[in-house]
Amino acid sequence: MLALTTIGKEIESLKTLIFDEIDSGIGGKTAEFVAQKLKKLSNQHQVICITHLPQIASFATHHYRIDKKVTKERTFTTVKKLSFEERVTEIARLLAGSRITEITLKNAREMLNHNLGFMSTEGRR
Repeated sequence: MLALTTIGKEIESLKTLIFDEIDSGIGGKTAEFVAQKLKKLSNQHQVICITHLPQIASFATHHYRIDKKVTKERTFTTVKKLSFEERVTEIARLLAGSRITEITLKNAREMLNHNLGFMSTEGRR
């Protein structure tokens, strides 16, 4: 977010903002703060964010899963837009790794439902 603060008004002319590994070195409350700022930016810009933190991912309006597969020395990449239930599973995977339980799924669903309403409940600050 420091970079965005430094750019200031120059960012207004950009239509798409891409953030790769924006979660590097942060977590918890800081990650949630960054997620809220990204969500606010998405009102004026298309925001594409690559993240591994559920605190950030759960604020997204849309999720895409990108998978890479190597077959016979050829690399194939697939991109899939996720349904709400697939989003729940992906957030749960970010939370718990391969040990996804009903509790993890419930937590992921709660995060998504809470954060989807962020702009409507918090207003446009």
